[in-house]
Amino acid sequence: MSDKNIKNDTPCRCPWLDTSKPDYVEYHDKEWGVPVHDDQTLFEFLTLESAQAGLSWYTILKRREGYRNAFAQFDINKVAAFSDSDIEALVQDTGIIRHRGKIEAAVNNAKQFIKIQQEFGSFSKYQWGFVNHQTIVNDINELADYPATTPESDAFSKDLKKRGFKFVGSTTIYAHMQACGMVNDHSQDCFRRTQVVQE
Repeated sequence: MSDKNIKNDTPCRCPWLDTSKPDYVEYHDKEWGVPVHDDQTLFEFLTLESAQAGLSWYTILKRREGYRNAFAQFDINKVAAFSDSDIEALVQDTGIIRHRGKIEAAVNNAKQFIKIQQEFGSFSKYQWGFVNHQTIVNDINELADYPATTPESDAFSKDLKKRGFKFVGSTTIYAHMQACGMVNDHSQDCFRRTQVVQE
């Protein structure tokens, strides 16, 4: 088989993806951009994106299991009930990013998350309202086409902050929107672009 044929057997993927990292490829191929409506998964994604602030997503992705173990598998009610001593233990946990402010934010955000669930019936219903409950499909061809923020992420971020959430700037929230399928930012030539719509 020629090198050309081998190359053609490899599906096209988004330009941001480092295909030399198998776990990164798996995340892109199976999760990124798939519409999520499960509140526990949304809380996980929001917590991980907030932890990413100032870091690369891959840095957080490598520690995902560490975060799941540290934050009670992202059980929202359990995280909301974390005590000061729980937070102190997490600051010493080498399985996660030991940033006190981000850890405290995760506990705080769980409490605010529950309030939104009580008000809207689910966090999903609240969150998807910022895109009129349907995925925004963007025209992405190269890295330069990816926005860092959008009017929707600005509005979502502003409302979260008003409700007391921490580490939820518009850039962080746009990354969250991409991850959980509120926007489809798979590039035009990425094999996942049409698939995520069907999942």
